[in-house]
Amino acid sequence: MNQLLVISAVGADRPGMVHELTRLVLDCGGNIVESRMTGLGSEFAMLLLVSGNWHTPTKLEAELEKLSKATGLTVNVRATQERKSAGDQLPYMVDVVCLDQPGIVFNLANFFTARGINISELNTRSYNAAHTGAPMFSVQINIDIPARIQLSGLREEFMEFCDQLNLDAVLEPIKS
Repeated sequence: MNQLLVISAVGADRPGMVHELTRLVLDCGGNIVESRMTGLGSEFAMLLLVSGNWHTPTKLEAELEKLSKATGLTVNVRATQERKSAGDQLPYMVDVVCLDQPGIVFNLANFFTARGINISELNTRSYNAAHTGAPMFSVQINIDIPARIQLSGLREEFMEFCDQLNLDAVLEPIKS
């Protein structure tokens, strides 16, 4: 049976970090199933879902500890299971663009949580508008909407919510 591990690693951004960590996973008999890697400020962060055989987790944990001590990388390892199917939930995506302001992610998370809607993925980015240089904020969210929720009512509530916060937004089904 495949063992699954979630590995998070954060450290000072420098060339070679991705190479070192992915080589270590491969050398320990692991396979990267999913990953997210990005620069955040002067740090680089990695999230990996790794599969392997029964002895991969032990080997990986030992080798990651050595890598952490040698490089100053902060590493966490956690065993996990396969994600269960969403079942009676509809996958939707939300795309929001607005002037940067505090609380955007909190307010969006609050809106969906209050309605029992799970956020399965969330990505944000700050940037300056092309012509004006105004500070902008972009949010992409994948959500799982329970089938019991009326989509037209949810869409209407969400658009009103976005109008109140001056957010330009789209709510549409994920096309697989």
